[in-house]
Amino acid sequence: MKKTLITALAALVLLTACAPEVGSKKWCKAMDAKPKGDWSMNEAKDYTKHCLLADD
Repeated sequence: MKKTLITALAALVLLTACAPEVGSKKWCKAMDAKPKGDWSMNEAKDYTKHCLLADD
């Protein structure tokens, strides 16, 4: 039981660490590559806020 729990937690940590942080340059590039029709409303809002209107 403990081994299964530890394995599941390790997998969760590894999988969540792979996604780039919203608003980072890597995230903006990934969104550019993703078809616009597949974007959620939150992704579109975040893209506009962080990638188009950013104060870089």
